[in-house]
Amino acid sequence: MLRISEEEAHSLGIETKYDLMDNGERRFRLNCSTDGSSYCRTVASENGAWQNSHYHKSVSEFYVVQSGWIVYAEKNEGKLKLRLLREGECVTFLPIVPHNIYLSANSVIHTIKYGKALENDWFSSPELDRLTKHLLPNDIFSL
Repeated sequence: MLRISEEEAHSLGIETKYDLMDNGERRFRLNCSTDGSSYCRTVASENGAWQNSHYHKSVSEFYVVQSGWIVYAEKNEGKLKLRLLREGECVTFLPIVPHNIYLSANSVIHTIKYGKALENDWFSSPELDRLTKHLLPNDIFSL
């Protein structure tokens, strides 16, 4: 086995990116600029938090819970859906479906984005944020 250099990967459109998000999550990404696909390992903060509600016009997202739990929210055909996912469970969001994720404290998820992406295929969903961001775990489980 030969190791591929970062320079060679970059020349093929592959980049890595590591971010500390405003909600305390740490994200470790592997992105392909030629088709918009990506992989992301997300490690939640010590308190747990919502991400930002969004949708994509041309890509799908596949989420897998590695450890801990998440609640996903989606707004589809005018209806809000909330669902708890535990370790080993997964969900796929199709294009145009607004969605959001609440990650429990210290949980770890994997996200795979696939499909032919636009230049920037991430669009905020303020309406779904209004429906979800104020919900804490006790609120979520009581719904």
